[in-house]
Order: sequence, then C-alpha cells, then structure tokens
Amino acid sequence: MPAHSAFFYGTLMHPKILTRVIKNGGSHLTICPAVLLDHTRHVVRNADYPGVAPLSRTKDLFDRELTREESCVRGTLVFGLTDADIKHLDSFEGEEYARKIVEVHPLAESEPLSTGLTDKELIPRHAPPISEGSLDPSVTAETYIYLDVNNLVPELWSWEDFVKKNAMNWYTSPLEFRYA
Repeated sequence: MPAHSAFFYGTLMHPKILTRVIKNGGSHLTICPAVLLDHTRHVVRNADYPGVAPLSRTKDLFDRELTREESCVRGTLVFGLTDADIKHLDSFEGEEYARKIVEVHPLAESEPLSTGLTDKELIPRHAPPISEGSLDPSVTAETYIYLDVNNLVPELWSWEDFVKKNAMNWYTSPLEFRYA
C-alpha cells in the first residue's frame, strides 16, 4: 500500500501528540512546515483544538476582509503515514471532521519526525509572509476539514497559545475525552 501524506494544522502538529495518536514512535515519518491556501483555522466553540474550513465557507464569520496571511493556514506536512496510522487518525478526529484531499505548499525540506520533537522548530515564530509567487509547488495531501462551520468561533486559533497553555495536557493526560 502506498504511504499517505497529511497536513496537520492543530494539535497534531505536535510530534508528541501525533505519535501518541498513531500509537507508534513515528520513525517511518518525515515532517516539514507547510501552508494551506484559502482556508482559515478557527477556535472551535468550547474546545482547545481548532477547525479548518475553506475560506469560501468561513469568510462570513468575520466583519472584515482577512489579510492574505489570515486566509492561509500554516501547519505541518507529514509524509509516510501508513494505513494503520490513518485509521488511528480518523478515529481521533471523529465525526466533527472529514478527511479531504488538499494541495499544500511545503515551506522547507522534510526531516525525520524524530529530529523535530521540539515545539519551537515546527512553525517558525517569525515566518516570512505568504507570497504565492515565492511558494514551492504544491503537493497533494490529506487533511481534516471541520464540518460544522456554525460551531466555529469568529476567532483565528493560535498555535503559540496552544503550545503555551494546552499542549502538555494532550500528551501527558489521558486522551479518552477525544480518542478511544
């Protein structure tokens, strides 16, 4: 079976959370930062994880035009996921999300997942602005699109805030509330 590639934009950007969910150390995976254009990443009502949906479905949540940076989602692109990994991911994401095919732009070379186990190296704090002319060609990947746009808060979710306030809970506490 061919390996899967997936774009993660929230809790699963954290390697410790990803490896916990797929129930293995991820030694077969490579990872790089990437960007998904024309989508927005939102706070999900009463949750500390985000939801992503196409900008065409979420732009009405805002009372202003979003900047180019706000209408793109930075995340991680993971290569080499197995069918078993995808089965665990589908179970983790549950019925709130649908796995869809998207085009994402890598922002750097991929590295073995085992070399990127720190929060700070996943998404650059001062990443260069998104300029479509300067992006590497897109690659096809799967991602989890949030289904109920009405449950999204008109606020963009912050990776930095998640890492500071909540990430540790996701890899040191039981995940039964999200994952069976």
